[in-house]
Amino acid sequence: MPRTIEFDTPVQLLTERLKLRQWRPRDLPVFAAMNADPEVMKFFPAPLSRQESDAMANQIGSLITANGWGLWAIERLEDERFIGFVGLHEPMYVFPFSPCVEIGWRLSRDTWGQGMATEGANEALKFAFEGLGLDQVVSFTPSVNARSRAVMERLGMVNSQADFDHPALEDDDSLLRHALYHINRDHWQQR
Repeated sequence: MPRTIEFDTPVQLLTERLKLRQWRPRDLPVFAAMNADPEVMKFFPAPLSRQESDAMANQIGSLITANGWGLWAIERLEDERFIGFVGLHEPMYVFPFSPCVEIGWRLSRDTWGQGMATEGANEALKFAFEGLGLDQVVSFTPSVNARSRAVMERLGMVNSQADFDHPALEDDDSLLRHALYHINRDHWQQR
């Protein structure tokens, strides 16, 4: 788990093409459109309504305010366009590998295949290991989500071979079975 570190203001991270920052009100309609896109939400239980999407964004922003870090909004530097989120999160569900910090992402479909999830997630991993002093970060996704699993592998994460059933899903849900990946600080430093 992260050691207690006080941040005066929420952490912002920069990459070559991206700014990982706190959420802004103008992000909400774009985020709602993403969350309503059946292709973006293909590996989630269902697309989100505008109200559900706004509640999610507000919760994520509140956690960043409280902790100084979290699932940052991603802004493309070239045009300051909000394109989704990437970052770190302490899951609220109890998993076989809890407690943990996970890395996750969700980007607008028109930005897929451009390496932005990997670029942003690499910077979030750097912060996890150097800024928070974590020993390990995990990531998980439905086993059938090849696109996210490929990002995890590009990050140097290793498939733990410890697939699990997500506790928020019903036994007959096609997304129930999840693949678990992890990376520890030593492995990250050696990449």
